[in-house]
Amino acid sequence: MNKEDILIKIRKAFSSVLEHENFQLTDQTTAEDVDGWESVTHMMIINEIETKFEIKFELMDLMSLENIGDLIKAIQSKTDNK
Repeated sequence: MNKEDILIKIRKAFSSVLEHENFQLTDQTTAEDVDGWESVTHMMIINEIETKFEIKFELMDLMSLENIGDLIKAIQSKTDNK
């Protein structure tokens, strides 16, 4: 799956959980850049992403994520191994 397709699905997951689309997602985007992306919604977003991509993250995968670029790489790694 290519980066653009992954980003589209990530954006849909964010919109679904945050209930707004007033954000821009780039490789450098972090929680500080998106209104409503907090600790509780973070786990909801991760759950939504796992569902959309039919993957499951390990705790260590999640602990190493610093931005959307890292999330995309983690998703690519999980989907390439399916």
